[in-house]
Amino acid sequence: MLKKIFTNFIFIQIFIFNFFFIESLKAIIPFYNAPNENILKKESFAIAKNAYQLLYFGQVKESLNLAKLAISLNKNDPKLWSLLAETQIANNLYENALNSIKEGKNINPKMSELYFSESSILIRQNKIKDAQNSLQRGLKLNPDNINGLFQLANLYLMEKNFKKSLNTFDKAIEIKPAFWQAYNNKGLILFELNNIPRAIDNFKQAIEIENNAEPLLALAVCIQNENFPESIALAKKALSKDPNYVDSEFRKEQLWGQKIQAQTSRLFTSKELKQDIAIAKLLKK
Repeated sequence: MLKKIFTNFIFIQIFIFNFFFIESLKAIIPFYNAPNENILKKESFAIAKNAYQLLYFGQVKESLNLAKLAISLNKNDPKLWSLLAETQIANNLYENALNSIKEGKNINPKMSELYFSESSILIRQNKIKDAQNSLQRGLKLNPDNINGLFQLANLYLMEKNFKKSLNTFDKAIEIKPAFWQAYNNKGLILFELNNIPRAIDNFKQAIEIENNAEPLLALAVCIQNENFPESIALAKKALSKDPNYVDSEFRKEQLWGQKIQAQTSRLFTSKELKQDIAIAKLLKK
């Protein structure tokens, strides 16, 4: 009995000690509430905004790290998965980006941006048909997306499906009349179709909107037979604006066809451009 009383006494002392010890700890250690879901969402969106800004200014590694942090706080928002995919694309992490897009689609399969991002990766991987499918699905969800229409038109151009390409460029121009890139690429198609007057009209329209090197050089090529001095002046201006256009491989990447490439090479044999071409070759990236 005495042993039992002593044992009970020991238990009571331990209880009292633990109670006062825990209370004293509470007095020393501050108590924190775990952040709730709404707070985490707000934090993730704030971080995502900073990631977008860094991506815009070309700080691709930093933007990727912030996008990963945003996702770690909020994995249920497809916009954050889309952002993560964009930062991964900027860092050439294409397979990772495709996985992020898949996660985003699982949450919201009707988010058009995910399909447009997917198409940009597939184009880089030279999966043209798959890229077309992604663009078409994105455009079903968002028919007025300028970049989606432009990319789809370019894919048709790559396949030499000129009719579909021209129609799609025209749709883009209906939505955005000051879309100089669409006019420029229409000009490239029309040149390949031997419709030089209409090609000239489109290159001139592009230049009116944006005095860019590409339509300047293309127009120079178009008029070299009819107005050689003006052609040389335009070519000089184009090469000074962007020396990369001296390179046939670079022009090919910009979807210049065989006919306009051949006529550009012919123009570049002109002695009047010899010095400009030499300088451009030194300056091109």
